[in-house]
Amino acid sequence: MVERHAAQTILISGLSGSGKTVALRVLEDAGYYCVDNMPAHFVAEMIDFLAAHGHTRIGLNIDVRSGDVFSTLPGVVRDLKQSGLDIRLLFLEATTESLVKRFSETRRPHPLADPSRTLPECIGIERSLLEDLAELGHRVDTSDLHPNQLRAWVREFVDLDQSRFTLYFQSFGFKHGIPLDADYVFDVRCLPNPYYDLALRPLTGRDDAVISFLENLPETQNMLRDVGDFLERWIPVFVHDHRASLTVALGCTGGQHRSVYCVERLAQRFRQEHQVLVRHREMRT
Repeated sequence: MVERHAAQTILISGLSGSGKTVALRVLEDAGYYCVDNMPAHFVAEMIDFLAAHGHTRIGLNIDVRSGDVFSTLPGVVRDLKQSGLDIRLLFLEATTESLVKRFSETRRPHPLADPSRTLPECIGIERSLLEDLAELGHRVDTSDLHPNQLRAWVREFVDLDQSRFTLYFQSFGFKHGIPLDADYVFDVRCLPNPYYDLALRPLTGRDDAVISFLENLPETQNMLRDVGDFLERWIPVFVHDHRASLTVALGCTGGQHRSVYCVERLAQRFRQEHQVLVRHREMRT
């Protein structure tokens, strides 16, 4: 029988309508043996069974469709991690507004649908049921993500070296909402905005002209130094607390110029010491 720890397992969970099916298909394409709607109380047994039959990469989608036994899942995940199993939890979430829109478009009922509840009430109940589980995994806010962005982010998650702490830097635009998955949020809207220069407006914070504009501003460098020094001080605390990752979000108005530039510069600073991934939420490429 194959040892349980020989199988790499990725659990996908989260709110209904948040993109779990998209994520599971990414795992399938990457060669994982995937099971959708996995009953929560059979997780350990399923991993053992699949590992015994030669599957070394396993993907399981588990959500509130498991019913009352879903409440046992956080304990199951903790026990499996403590047993030495190579197991990761990817938790997908989204704003209630985004989820309502998606359910309206697909016309599919929510798993917790009841004649006495509205759709937002169902989403609220589900969010409460998932709260403990969310804290155990890597959280991804899919509210404003194009499916191709989500696919790319899941592929990044799959390729991570799980033995190392991961630092995620994410840019976003405040006018599109604060990302739900951020551990820290920094507001860089106080910096001069390249948007008001007509030559810079169609560019992003990764273009040379915008980089030159922002790099020549003392306040930009002060902001980057202060944020970077703050993270330098507190990252060791998260590592000591056995956190696998930390998501740091920096926002400007539209998420195209200042936040993108700051994320790229901070990522550059921390790459020598940590495993770093960069995400630009408002950019489609």
